[in-house]
Amino acid sequence: MSDYAAVTELLQETLSEDCFRETMEAFGRQLSWDGELVLVAETGNQLTGVIIGTIDNDNGYCYRIAVKRTHQRKGIGKQLIQALKRRFELRKVKKVMVTVDDHNETILSFYESLGFDQSTLERSWRQLSIVNG
Repeated sequence: MSDYAAVTELLQETLSEDCFRETMEAFGRQLSWDGELVLVAETGNQLTGVIIGTIDNDNGYCYRIAVKRTHQRKGIGKQLIQALKRRFELRKVKKVMVTVDDHNETILSFYESLGFDQSTLERSWRQLSIVNG
């Protein structure tokens, strides 16, 4: 919760207006349900990345990831994904998935480089509780 303002600023800076609006609703729900699945990355004292995860139907979902533009391609996104996967493993989820929507289609190659494939890219993301309430 102490990073809420910085996370909001990062999301607003890196996401489109529509994506930001959708993400903020899901972010708020996830924080109220299980803030342990919202992870941040810091470089020095500056927040440089965030990943929002959730568990739905015994599957772990990487819902949204954002890395400050000046810190992209430095391994921060990969570290966030790995840290979230560890949290999912501790909770014994059946499968780790990535929610895919119009907003993150452009970074599918990033997820694929980390081992995600068609069986773990979930395109029916609107079913998630954090999106539908």
